[in-house]
Amino acid sequence: MKKQDIMEIKISEMKFPNIGIGTIGEKKVQIKGALPGQRLLVNMRRSGKKAKGEVLEVLEKAPQEIVPKCSVFGSCGGCSFQNIPYNYEIELKTEMVKRILAPFDLTDYFLPTIPATDTESYRNKMEYSFGDDGPEGNLTLGMRKKGSYYEAVDARDCLIAHPDFGKILAFTQEYFRAKKESFHHRRKRTGSLRHLVIRRSPQTKEILVNLVTISGSNYNDFAQKLLEVPLDGKIVGILNTINDSLADAVIPEEINILYGRDFYYEQLGNLRFKVSAFSFFQTNSTMAADALYPLISDYISSTSTATLFDLYCGTGTIGIFLASSAERVLGIEIVEEAISAAKENASLNNIKNCQFIAGDVRKMVKELDEAPEVIILDPPREGINPKAMPDILAFSAPVIIYVSCKPTSLANDLPAFFDAGYRLTKIQCVDMFPRTGNIEVVAELRRK
Repeated sequence: MKKQDIMEIKISEMKFPNIGIGTIGEKKVQIKGALPGQRLLVNMRRSGKKAKGEVLEVLEKAPQEIVPKCSVFGSCGGCSFQNIPYNYEIELKTEMVKRILAPFDLTDYFLPTIPATDTESYRNKMEYSFGDDGPEGNLTLGMRKKGSYYEAVDARDCLIAHPDFGKILAFTQEYFRAKKESFHHRRKRTGSLRHLVIRRSPQTKEILVNLVTISGSNYNDFAQKLLEVPLDGKIVGILNTINDSLADAVIPEEINILYGRDFYYEQLGNLRFKVSAFSFFQTNSTMAADALYPLISDYISSTSTATLFDLYCGTGTIGIFLASSAERVLGIEIVEEAISAAKENASLNNIKNCQFIAGDVRKMVKELDEAPEVIILDPPREGINPKAMPDILAFSAPVIIYVSCKPTSLANDLPAFFDAGYRLTKIQCVDMFPRTGNIEVVAELRRK
């Protein structure tokens, strides 16, 4: 088997987040997006130890495969599982997480996965990219096309976003097509349009729109025309973020408010949160309020908590949600804007026992001399910084709750907890991201 060989392969299992695994001879081959049971014709893109192939043709469908409702599924770089029933998606995700954590023998501690209450219209944030539609060169706004740096797939009918997202996207695309403006080509350094970020609360229905461009243009007319689009929700703010960097990311070098305010309000149960344009907030706020945060609260309910540390606290949502379960909550987050929002959110909900500090967890934990009964860890996807781990473990907290959106990072971090005298007592998946390859995992660790 060599690179560029055309081979036939049968997929036997899946690897997180959505990698099909098959065998050719004695060698395992990875095929992104393939499903167990599919028989495929593939073009070998890489040979050797980490052999990879690209699908040329589906010769035989998987037993569970269905016709996807989404018209751009397959070319869009968003969803992974629109082509299987949701109950089978949960089964696949759960098995992938179990396989990752298999070395730790979790048979007695692995609880049933909590499925999403809704698999459609659940996202409160979408980040779209400007590009073109390929050979025709027409301006397109949507999700980045698989395997392309500059093409975009029209996502106005995206199933996991509320229809208001699609209406704003469609208007924006047509508006700038009529103006004959073009997307920003990073290599050629031509065009001005980069991204469109929309945030919408499913509870308050407030909408925040952020148009990301390079510097040099005025978009007041766009904002005024956008306000005329009939929507189910209400636009409370329109921003123009300036980003002249080479990176294909939303980097706020300068933020201009074109209309209204630079934040919207979100509701989680009876708690209200102010969410700014660049604040981290769970993209599935309904599942956060109804499943994820109550699960964490249940995990710590048997522990008498004088002090609770909420490390990597973001805008303070978990700490504020758990404030009634502790005498004192201390949150730490490196993003100063997020800490400002956390303080405002505590005040907004008349919560007096939360303190939030801006700083790098790795450095800040060295300066704390308290002994928390509970530590909540909700780190970035890469997991806990190895340099921070010894100081976190030095607190010897009786209970640690690790919330992870990337189970491979959790698997990398668990041995350090075991070496420090902790044992895993519960682990449970919560599907915060239906139809995608991601899933949240909550682990309860207690000192022996």
